[in-house]
Amino acid sequence: MNRVAIYPGSFDPITRGHENIIQRALMLFDNVIVAVAHRRTQKKEGLFKIQERVKMIEKAFEGESRVVATEFDGLLVDYARKMEARIIIRGLRAVSDFEYEFQMALMNRHLSPEIETIFLAPAEQYSYLSASFIREIGSLGGSVREFVNPNVHEALQRKFGPLA
Repeated sequence: MNRVAIYPGSFDPITRGHENIIQRALMLFDNVIVAVAHRRTQKKEGLFKIQERVKMIEKAFEGESRVVATEFDGLLVDYARKMEARIIIRGLRAVSDFEYEFQMALMNRHLSPEIETIFLAPAEQYSYLSASFIREIGSLGGSVREFVNPNVHEALQRKFGPLA
């Protein structure tokens, strides 16, 4: 049996923390689908277009055939069923993430009882890292090189100009 997990998010952009969660998931599952979500409720698209985010994820995991980057629209549990994923991976950086993630996991379980949610914590050095911090630091010209894959750093420089 092929154990497939799905790791959903906005990944705007993917960070070393996201990559760490994916690497941890690969120790538990045969395949990990990194699913970039379209957000109908958000008024603006985000810093990077969905297709750009998918390409950044693909480049970050080039050579790792067990990671597939995709995009999806609609209910996550519907997409997970379509992709034959029985596990949803969610990252928890801090206690502050837990309440929202727990509520989402319970709602997903209500909608689709056959799909389970698993929470993974990133390595300590990434526990405070978020894509929104990366966007803000990058927009102000700060250094984010240690927090993102080189391909993401290059994309941020294309958006914001040279970074420290």
